[in-house]
Amino acid sequence: MIYRFRIILDTEEDVFRDIEIDENSNLEEFHNVITQSFGFDGSEMASFYTSDEQWNQGEEISLFDMSDGSQPVRLMNETILSDVVHEASVKLIYIYDFLSMWTFMVELAEIAEFEDGREYPNTMFVHGQLPDTAPEKEFKADGVEDTDFENNDFIDLDDYDELDFNENWN
Repeated sequence: MIYRFRIILDTEEDVFRDIEIDENSNLEEFHNVITQSFGFDGSEMASFYTSDEQWNQGEEISLFDMSDGSQPVRLMNETILSDVVHEASVKLIYIYDFLSMWTFMVELAEIAEFEDGREYPNTMFVHGQLPDTAPEKEFKADGVEDTDFENNDFIDLDDYDELDFNENWN
């Protein structure tokens, strides 16, 4: 079977690519198609994340094992696309270049049959131009209002006298 995805850059402007790829491809192959279709050179670190219907970030599937070995890591080249994306779970988050944080929403749009004479993977449709720099991200914790940071209830970390510890502890 062929998976048809829409990969949308997380920005106000409409920038997306429609890609079709064999369901038995691994995530590293999918990563390569995404980077090529958006014009990246593919030399930066990247990860896929499982996602629920509300685009909440789940388990990481990394391009390289950057861990200290204490935790098992899922790798793109060992993970088959159909193992993480299927009719019951159609969304992934893809982040390319952890310094710039290019963030993409990846959604399975259709499952189709192979077409004779067509090569896969295939970029079916291109819409919008990639901006020169990654869109700015606003990171905030769930349940924390912007006004919470404006009040004076937070600890002033520059006021050591108010902190309850001996700074010469060692």
